[in-house]
Amino acid sequence: MELYNLKQPGERVNFAEAVKRGLGQEQGLFFPASIPTLPLDEAFWQSDFLTRAEQVLGAFLADELGQETVSALVRDAFQFPLPLVPANEQQYCLELFHGPTLAFKDFGARFLARTLSLVARDTPMTILTATSGDTGAAVADAFFGLPNIQVVVLYPDGGISELQEKLFCTLGENIHTVAVKGSFDDCQAMVKAAFSDAELKAEYGLTSANSINIARLLAQVVYYFEALAQLPEEEREQAVFAVPSGNFGNLTAGLLAKAMGAPIKRFVAATNSNDTVPRYLQSGQWLPGPVHATLSNAMDVTSPNNWPRVEALFERQHWPLSELAAERVSEPQTEARLKAMYGEGYLSEPHAAVASEALVRQLQQGEVGVFLGTAHPAKFQGAVEQVLDIELPLPEALAAVQNKAILSESLVGEADALKAYLRDRL
Repeated sequence: MELYNLKQPGERVNFAEAVKRGLGQEQGLFFPASIPTLPLDEAFWQSDFLTRAEQVLGAFLADELGQETVSALVRDAFQFPLPLVPANEQQYCLELFHGPTLAFKDFGARFLARTLSLVARDTPMTILTATSGDTGAAVADAFFGLPNIQVVVLYPDGGISELQEKLFCTLGENIHTVAVKGSFDDCQAMVKAAFSDAELKAEYGLTSANSINIARLLAQVVYYFEALAQLPEEEREQAVFAVPSGNFGNLTAGLLAKAMGAPIKRFVAATNSNDTVPRYLQSGQWLPGPVHATLSNAMDVTSPNNWPRVEALFERQHWPLSELAAERVSEPQTEARLKAMYGEGYLSEPHAAVASEALVRQLQQGEVGVFLGTAHPAKFQGAVEQVLDIELPLPEALAAVQNKAILSESLVGEADALKAYLRDRL
């Protein structure tokens, strides 16, 4: 598999190199030089999830890693279900929160961990990543205890739920967590600055586990095909996917699936009040504003890293960018939709509620909506209980960490502070 740097197209690497480096020169994102298409015959749709995932990822990676290796990676990483559940008469939720950390990022993080261990072999490496909530837990769980790998996770102090924090900030050992006095965008800026420091990057073998890493992104492609496979055949070509969007990695993965041949009718990018993309699609002006704290905190991002990949895909596929719908959902609208979903018999959480509300606005007659359930409702226990006036029991994974001590250190949101931290702790 060949990839090129979106900022420096002359920089070309194979998959293994892209995984190890995370970002290219000038902090450029790696992007596939070609996108394979799949023969979506009856056998494909009738096979099981793991077999489909092997085919999807094999189309990208078998030429470099071998299909047998790809299949082994898939079967080791994806050991949990992803049911498509009716939420109401016109909407389904693809529940992506049945993995070990109860979030969709378990797919990408577990596949990345196994892939990185394969390509890095015995070379010491440091995973440096920023999280707005769920990435931290998924990455920490996926890499916890692996030899020759240190993990440093930055997150906005006070900007994630307490239970999100408990899932990854209580582990210790090779997992180092840092509460940054600032926003998620500040955390991302610190990570990018570290990757731009050639000496620092070489000294610690830095790579990223955010969706900027191509291995994590490719892993997310598989569940769009799975959603379509679980739909009734007559609804498959009328599927409209609403994607709760913060850093826009999930939407990028869906667009890759469509480029591979998935019969997805269209996408809706659903954001909260951090609405850089909806405003951009309306005005043509890219104007990130200040970060607003919301109930859907994992989407509190105003400078989404993956947006260059989205535009590259639309250009490559000759799709008009105007075909991408985008909706901004306010806090009162999020709460109202969460209540409506509960009244319809489906218990959800704020991020999925944002996507469901986008479908309410966007779906046309004859279309069927699929929104991504990106996290278990209990990860946002306080918000869900307050909005719905219910008591929400904790699943085992959260109950096990509820009373554990937070091991994080605190840092100001500056690149030099992170550099000093790495040199003191690693």
